Parts: sequence; structure tokens; C-alpha cells
Amino acid sequence: MDFRQLSVKDVQAYYDLRIEALKNNPDAFATRLEDALKNPIEKTAQNMAMKNAYTFGAFSEGRLLGNVTLVRNLAPKLHHRGSVYAVYVTPSERGKRLASHLMHQLFEFAKTMQGLERLDLAVASENKAAIALYEQLGFEKYGTDLQAMKTPEKYIDENLMVKFL
Repeated sequence: MDFRQLSVKDVQAYYDLRIEALKNNPDAFATRLEDALKNPIEKTAQNMAMKNAYTFGAFSEGRLLGNVTLVRNLAPKLHHRGSVYAVYVTPSERGKRLASHLMHQLFEFAKTMQGLERLDLAVASENKAAIALYEQLGFEKYGTDLQAMKTPEKYIDENLMVKFL
């Protein structure tokens, strides 16, 4: 397994995995599948090229199997904060600690960022497996965002979690 930071060269693999994630776990992400499919891949490439966003991936035999993104806040009063987004591992690879390895890679990278003191994330309150992983990694729940997301069928609450570096 190869763990590394993604570059714009990986945009097609990232895009494909993102579409898979939105199909398999629609309640875990704010983006709707139909909206993602409308965006050209160039939009994904622009997002990957942002100077404050860093995406890490797990590859096996050249295939992207999982990813996680760190976004550094650019506002001066919030520059000490980073947010974790888009944590996903393809179903066939779950239970093999890929998400844990990806998160540890993100932590090591985050520790090199001058002035970064904390990582924040939001996770669907019903996603018990993800919550357990984040707690094992040292994240603590500090609140609940009630009705954070809304689908035609239901509201989705999110646990707000923080890890101090």
C-alpha cells in the first residue's frame, strides 16, 4: 500500500473515488451525487490545486482506495485551525485500517504547518464506525449540529469534533 499526498495528476482517480463515495454513502457528505456529476473534472482539478487544501490517498497497484483532505483556514483569526473533509475508503478495503493510516499521514503533515493548533471535523451522528475511528485517533466531540444536512427523506445531525495538535 502506498500512502501519499495527491497532486493534480491524480485528479481522475480522485474524481472517480469521490463519485463512488457519493453513491455509496450519500448521507456522509454535503455534496449531492447529481451536483458532483454536473461539475466538470476541471473543477475538481481546481479544488485540488488550492494552496490551502491537501489531499492524501491510499493506493494499491496504482488504484486509489481511500482519501482524506485537510483544509487550512486562511482567515487571520482562524489560521490556527484546519478542517478534515472527505474521509472515504472504498468498501472492499474497509476494516484494514486504511482510514487510520490516512489520518495519521494527515496528522504528521499538519504538525509541520506553522501555527496550526487544531483539527476540526463534522461527522454524521449516525456514522458510528467513523465516530469510533475519530475517537481512537484523539478527536473529542464538542457539540452537535442539529439538522446539519437535509435530504428529501430526513435531516442528518452531525457530531462536531476537535483534535488539538
